[in-house]
Formats: sequence, structure tokens, C-alpha cells
Amino acid sequence: MINILRTIILLGPTILLLSACNLESRTRVIKLGHALNADHPVHKAMVYMAEKVKEKSNGKMRIDIYPSQQLGTERELVELLQIGSLGITKVSSGAIEGFVPVYKVFGLPYIFRNEEHRFNVLEGEIGKEILLSSEKYWLRGLCYYDAGSRSFYSKAKPIMGPEDLNGLKVRTMNSPTAVGMIQQLGGSATPIAWGELYTALQQGVVDAAENNPPSYHLSRHYEVCKYYSLDEHTSIPDVLLISTIIWNNLSFLEQQWLQEAADESAHYQKQLWKDACEFALEEVQKSGVKVFYPEKLPFSKKVEAIYEDYRDQPEIYELIQKIKTEY
Repeated sequence: MINILRTIILLGPTILLLSACNLESRTRVIKLGHALNADHPVHKAMVYMAEKVKEKSNGKMRIDIYPSQQLGTERELVELLQIGSLGITKVSSGAIEGFVPVYKVFGLPYIFRNEEHRFNVLEGEIGKEILLSSEKYWLRGLCYYDAGSRSFYSKAKPIMGPEDLNGLKVRTMNSPTAVGMIQQLGGSATPIAWGELYTALQQGVVDAAENNPPSYHLSRHYEVCKYYSLDEHTSIPDVLLISTIIWNNLSFLEQQWLQEAADESAHYQKQLWKDACEFALEEVQKSGVKVFYPEKLPFSKKVEAIYEDYRDQPEIYELIQKIKTEY
């Protein structure tokens, strides 16, 4: 809370009117803060969105972007959105499930059959329904950004099957769904902040972690973990969120400019992500990483019971069945 208050003070009193028009230029300014560095494909997509907003509005609307946690951590940024002190942020759907429980579905292992199935869900009615489901928490989803699939990387040996996780301390996000998956697979789930993970791997606090190729590469975790096993257990998208306080203060035309720009940036980011994955895998292998492609079936069978744990949560259980059967 102290950090949030400090951020509000630093940004000045006008932050509470982020979407107010500049009286001189009549430009609508919205601030966007996120935790990624400026080299990340998702940051580049948000820059593209800002350019599109400026173009569509003929300069009447502007998005100012603050990357690399300049305005706070992921959680702090979401909280700033909820009180209307920040306009837009990007958050992993795994991190937001503590705010909006329905996002748990994206963290379930092997919920998607393949990439085509995943995009059909995200870009279809189910995906839109989930984006708007957070409005009661003062958050409105604008679009999803592709974050690929998460796979295991480890220090001592490759993870070729669930048995290789037995006894291993595996870093997870601070997400009940992620923790439950590691435990079901036989590992010891250890939630650690992303920024602390490199040191934790070095010092043996954890033996392994899991993430997508660009994150594995850009974090330089490959310097410590030389085994990357592409089991692709989860495909957790990033979500672009806007404060409903800010959204509801926009005119219909401004909302249209912003939503169209967000949708176009999501499409643009798909190709950026694909290129980044290919580049990341090439680069880590040049640095001595051994990449493996284990059979997915033993992993998926081991975690089947997780789905039944949601029978007592009807909204989420029905959503799981829709995703598995309707596409």
C-alpha cells in the first residue's frame, strides 16, 4: 500500500483524472504501466496500439506507456486500476485469478488441445465473456496477448516425464492453480517473484522453473538452467486491462478507437511472438542449452484429476466443459 501511495504522489494529482482532456490540446491522455522490459514482444504490441490510437483519433487521444515496473509491480498496477489511478495495464491471466477467479481456467494444464483450439477460445465468445467478466471488479479486459506455452527448465537433468519432477523444488507463479499443477505432477511447488528467480536458481532455493521461450531467454535463466523440456503444460495468455472508472469516462467514439487499436495490436503481437519464440530457442541453444520434446500424454494424464476439483465451483466447471467440448 505504501508503494501504491508513493506511486500516486509521484505521478501527481492529475493521475486521478487520467482520462480527462488536456484543456489546451484537447488530447485525451491515458497512462499505461506494465512490468515487462522494452524488448518484450508484448511491450512492442502496446507501443503499436498507442500508435494506432493516435492515428485513429487524429491525435485527439494518446496512450503514454511506462514499462519495467516504473509505476509498480503487476499486483500494484492492477490495484491502481481498480481505484482509477491508472488507466491500462498488462497482466498475466495467472496473476489476475486472485482478483477475478474465472481466469483460473487458463491456468489449467492441457486445457487447450493445440494452438488453433486456444485461439478459437480466446478470440471467440468464451474469450470475450471472460474479458468482460472482470467489470464487477473495476477491471475491463480489452484483449489477450499471446504468451505461448509454458514448459519446464531445470538445472540437473531434463524433465522427460512426471517422475522427473519427484523431489524437485519448482518455482511457480503465486497462483493456486499453478501450485496445484506442480503438486499433482509430483514436484514441490515454490512460489517466488519473477524478479527474484535468477538468484533463487543460482542459490539452489529452487531446482527448476517453467515459462515460455522468450521469457526463459530474456531473463537469462538459461545461464543457470541448461535443460529445457518443451512439454507445453499450460498456455496462459496475457490480458490487457483498463480501469472501468477510466473506460466509463470515455465517449463511445473514444472507446471504439481504443478497442479497435487493442484488437489490431493483439493480431500484430501474434507474429511478434512467433518470431520471438523461434529466436529465443535458437539463442539459448547457441549458449549450450539442450532442448527436449517429451511426450505430453504422461503429463496430461497425471493432472486429469485437477479438473474434478472444480465440480464444487459451477461457473468455472461449466466453462471448462465448454472449452473442452465446444471448439
